[in-house]
Amino acid sequence: MEATAHKSLKEPIIITTYQTQCLEDYIDNGGYETLKNVLTKYKPNEIIEQIKASELLGRGGAAFPTGIKWNFTAQIKADHKFVICNADEGEPGTFKDRWILEHKPHSLIEAISICAYSVGGDKGYIYIRGEYAESINRVRKALKEAYDNGFLGENILESGFSFNIELRRGDGSYVCGEETALIESIEGKRAFPRFKPPFPGIKGLWGYPTVINNVETLANIVPIIKNGADWFKNYGTKQSSGTKLYSVSGSVNKSGVIEANLGVTLKELLDAAQGMKNNKVFKCALIGGASGGFVYKNELDLPLSYETLKEAGKTLGSGAVLFLSEDDNGESLLKNILTFFKHESCGKCVPCREGYPKLIAMYEAFLENRIKAENIMKLADVMFKTSLCALGQSAKMPLETYFKS
Repeated sequence: MEATAHKSLKEPIIITTYQTQCLEDYIDNGGYETLKNVLTKYKPNEIIEQIKASELLGRGGAAFPTGIKWNFTAQIKADHKFVICNADEGEPGTFKDRWILEHKPHSLIEAISICAYSVGGDKGYIYIRGEYAESINRVRKALKEAYDNGFLGENILESGFSFNIELRRGDGSYVCGEETALIESIEGKRAFPRFKPPFPGIKGLWGYPTVINNVETLANIVPIIKNGADWFKNYGTKQSSGTKLYSVSGSVNKSGVIEANLGVTLKELLDAAQGMKNNKVFKCALIGGASGGFVYKNELDLPLSYETLKEAGKTLGSGAVLFLSEDDNGESLLKNILTFFKHESCGKCVPCREGYPKLIAMYEAFLENRIKAENIMKLADVMFKTSLCALGQSAKMPLETYFKS
């Protein structure tokens, strides 16, 4: 994401010590110059082609190609089009978007504006998790600065392009991280996921074409436009371009956000976090957040990229990595995960609403040696195949990978 990112996989960057970037610092470092160049020198389709060429994958967990997503919306003729920044970061163990919101809000505003110009958008929203009070305050301040200095509003930088961004505060619902539930929330409705298709890129906010991107995805846009698609593809792996922000926590000496190439190994991340706390023995790590999978000692050299983890039957998700030591109780962690999913279920579909209470009861029976793991996995598999959104599908991977330990 940063132009100064190390190319060596052995040199990830711990970035949580960076200072907040005010508008003056941002401008001094070339801020909004990329937006100015885009509005005066490029056609909208040229920007989309550059994003497509970069092979930037969505950093929110789904890893859908960003340029293709933009192109869907750009091709549709409509009276209005919207751009939404999904900052409803509610996945347990994930906090990398929070860092961007609080330390680089102007890069986010600039990227949203570039996206809007590329797809023909006229209104944008930044939807932030309600618990992120400091993030909300800093983004609100940055938006005011952008308006006051002509980077948002009517006739931006005298280019003829007009665009407005509104900040929306979430109401604490984890399911709002699902993009259609987020749309429902902005519309003032209860945050229920929608049936798809149609997808938001075709029919989204108030029925109009809508691009929804994760915070980290958007944070890559300005560097890509500024430095070029080939520069971006110099980092990462052949199928997973660029760097990634990893939210590292658990039984390590230095928790925090680490930026490293996609393809960095779990051992390299552990080294960057200064090893296990109190010299304890590494037991396992949960990768991809609460809905991710467990990896073990024999997988410490597994490259953390979208394709390698998929081949291993796991997921990178949003990049959360929780390290567990020999003293940590994995069984208790797994029960907490299931309880969290039960609490956050919106209740719209039966598999998720009824499935999680049953899963928890079955898991407790398993801990008491009254049933086998395979019985739990049968229900988790049914939920995975039949739930309306990813929340009901989320139990399968952590259960499956933990039972295989």
